[in-house]
Amino acid sequence: MSFSQDMDDEYEKLIRRMNPPRVVIDNDSCKNATVIRVDSANEYGILLEVVQILTDLNLTITKAYISSDGGWFMDVFNVTDQDGNKVTDEVVLDYIQKSLGPEACFSTPMRTIGVTPSTDSTVIELTGCDRPGLLSELTAVLTHLRCSVLNAEVWTHNTRAAAVMQVTDDSTGCAISDPERLSRIKNLLRNVLKGSNTPREAKTVLSHGEVHTDRRLHQMMFEDRDYEHRAVVDDDSSSIQDERQRPDVCVDNWLDKDYSVVTVRCKDRPKLLFDTVCTLTDMQYVVFHGSVDTEGTEAYQEYYVRHIDGSPVKSEAEKQRVVQCLEAAINRRVSEGLKLELCTTDRVGLLSNVTRIFRENSLTVTRAEVKTKGGKALNTFYVSDASGYSIDAKTIDSIRQTIGQTILKVKNNPEEQQQRQKPPSQESPTRFLFGGLFKSKSFVNFGLVRSYS
Repeated sequence: MSFSQDMDDEYEKLIRRMNPPRVVIDNDSCKNATVIRVDSANEYGILLEVVQILTDLNLTITKAYISSDGGWFMDVFNVTDQDGNKVTDEVVLDYIQKSLGPEACFSTPMRTIGVTPSTDSTVIELTGCDRPGLLSELTAVLTHLRCSVLNAEVWTHNTRAAAVMQVTDDSTGCAISDPERLSRIKNLLRNVLKGSNTPREAKTVLSHGEVHTDRRLHQMMFEDRDYEHRAVVDDDSSSIQDERQRPDVCVDNWLDKDYSVVTVRCKDRPKLLFDTVCTLTDMQYVVFHGSVDTEGTEAYQEYYVRHIDGSPVKSEAEKQRVVQCLEAAINRRVSEGLKLELCTTDRVGLLSNVTRIFRENSLTVTRAEVKTKGGKALNTFYVSDASGYSIDAKTIDSIRQTIGQTILKVKNNPEEQQQRQKPPSQESPTRFLFGGLFKSKSFVNFGLVRSYS
């Protein structure tokens, strides 16, 4: 098995030496974005790897043109920084060149780029049924077991919850290696996840390997089948609101070319392209051509795909599954609730104390990002009222007084979060933007991008 893996890696390196990747970064041709063009020998998963690198740099992809037919990968991305400006930071531009250009092919394979080594910490992966106070209970157990949470990300969607946490021993600051202690941590966390008496299995996985948090969370929730629709008792207004925010995903077959055409319309947000491409890749679909565009607050994505076995979507059931999985991928990262940011000196039990205060004030955490840097805790929480009502401003004031007015800050208000745009007007299931693609041999012939030669 190891020999076969080594042979595959050597073959990849040979192909890249013969056809080294080329990256062109252009800050002149577009008025409001940096244009990045990537040319490379094509291989399965390369689109996701490129998008992952750009996303990990916190760049926003406003437009993209994708073409990977005939064994060659040629994509163009219009990107901006978090403030909507062109990318001018030389450190960032140099990193893009080294990560995507010829130098990348002589080091580790691209599949490992953007993955954070975790040999100095223990990685805990959790999946189970969501409920109010779950994060508080999990972090209380970790504190009791003398574990410090260095980094963590928690997603909730469709009554399910998933978390990836990096923890260390609070006395040594190192990874936890004692097998008996690891087994106890795993069992106690699983018991917390099982506390809701749901028939669905709770999972706890501990490791010391490498992990790309966003990628793993998508894979974990996909494996947990969070995309399956569940009957939830709710009032009519909430049901209408859920329908209004639901992404518009369509799948149609273009039989003349043996492609399935996947179109997505939804509200734009950071990392949207990564989320959809990640899901298509994990479902083993290959994107041969595509177009991504954002206009105002709306995003439009169109992909021409085949399954890895070369076939388009074969049945109505498969089509429905693709739609459900893409809807779930888009909604997992939607920031429901009030955004709170915490910045203070890190200490043992901090996360447990903060989430306990949330729970005692009837707030539930719908999403969380926990980071530590230079001894500082930099945490972001999205919270909502556990009963489904609007969050009382007095409740937030009380929580801030308890934690510290300068430590915990409110970044938006609940009323703004509850606003939803009207669904986009319905057009034909797909615009087939690339109808003339197969008559031309070059991206430049589309009239979409200028030549860089």
